[in-house]
Amino acid sequence: MSEMKPVQSKLLIVEDDAGLQRQLRWAYDGHEIFTASTREEAIALVRAEEPPVVTLDLGLPPDPDGTTEGFATLEAILTLRPDTKVIVASGHGARESMLRAIEMGAWDFYQKPIDIDALGLIVARAFHVHALEAENRRLAERIEGGAVLGGMLTASPEMLKVTRTIERVAVADVSVMLLGASGTGKELLARGLHEASPRRKGNFIAINCAAIPDTLLESELFGHEKGAFTGAVKTTEGKIELAHGGTLFLDEIGDVPLPLQVKLLRFLQERVIERIGGRKAIPVDTRIVCATHRDIDAMVASGDFREDLYYRLAEIVVKIPSLAERPGDAGLLARHFLKKYTAAMNTGARNFAPDALAAIDAWGWPGNVRELENRVKRAAIMADGKHVTAADLDLESAEDAALPINLKAARETADRKAIRHALARAEGNISGTARLLGISRPTLYDLMKAYDLQP
Repeated sequence: MSEMKPVQSKLLIVEDDAGLQRQLRWAYDGHEIFTASTREEAIALVRAEEPPVVTLDLGLPPDPDGTTEGFATLEAILTLRPDTKVIVASGHGARESMLRAIEMGAWDFYQKPIDIDALGLIVARAFHVHALEAENRRLAERIEGGAVLGGMLTASPEMLKVTRTIERVAVADVSVMLLGASGTGKELLARGLHEASPRRKGNFIAINCAAIPDTLLESELFGHEKGAFTGAVKTTEGKIELAHGGTLFLDEIGDVPLPLQVKLLRFLQERVIERIGGRKAIPVDTRIVCATHRDIDAMVASGDFREDLYYRLAEIVVKIPSLAERPGDAGLLARHFLKKYTAAMNTGARNFAPDALAAIDAWGWPGNVRELENRVKRAAIMADGKHVTAADLDLESAEDAALPINLKAARETADRKAIRHALARAEGNISGTARLLGISRPTLYDLMKAYDLQP
């Protein structure tokens, strides 16, 4: 089998040292090289050229001796192009910088002074992986997406970036905090992290801290001895013990009361627990994964959440995008839920009408996947015919105000949207689609081939 060629060979070098820029240009002569010395130059080139791989020095002006400007550049690049492989280099507090860069979504990290040959291998691998991921995304679009980490259905680069991050940290025995709105799939991702980790042979135990009264939460977590309180008729292990050798998922960690935060902190520091009413220290080997939809940083600042506990729980922080920030996933999930509920309830509606698909794409989904599932379930029951309509979903269309990366991307987005909607309205008929779009069949075929669309 021949080696897969990179989808693109554009490489952006963000480095303010002109001498090192020239050295790197020579080392990567096989690629189309672009260089930038500042954040503004880097962002302009990312918009214009969309390079799949970027090498980024964290020490950029006006903070060449620090990392502030470098991290701001990393964040800006990944906001514009989440699938970009950014390789970060720094000589400032290497370990701390490495952890923060990977947490923010960097592909890899290399400490200065730079070994050109070693960095060249990292760059080559980044191009190869980017090409593989691009091919996977094209295949996913053809089959309308598929299950990834933990059985999550997604085809969006934003969510695939999250799943790749979780797969990467799953093998490291560190605490992980998942931040995201309600209904974005935090427990599904936590379970996927457990299944991808060496602890997968142990138990995955989940507990919703907001759903249990404060007076009972301590017993749920730490267990109790027989006779510890009225009604304690037998010794009961807590969730932390039950997850020994596995993973404990603490959902809505922001709702844990302050007195219990102290006891949870002791466990994280000492890795031992004491049941309520007990005096024996019990060693427990449990990995903690937690999640919250609340602004945990604001809670720390206001004193509602202990800062020392936060740093124990948030060794790696993963931010989960809302459904509105995952283009294409709403339609993918809607089809999955419709198939699920029509089969379970034996209803007549098996497909979405064109106006329903347009409304699903346009809606903001404030309730995320839970809202989508509820609307589709209700529509499957209420639909009169074989197609679920926008009225069945109780949705109204809205304009998408997202700003594309450049004019080329804006045109491609508009073309894709128009072709998909026309295909849906013509029920996949090419001649009918071409008539609706006012173009010839050969032109439509060329566009569909260029955008890798299927009828």
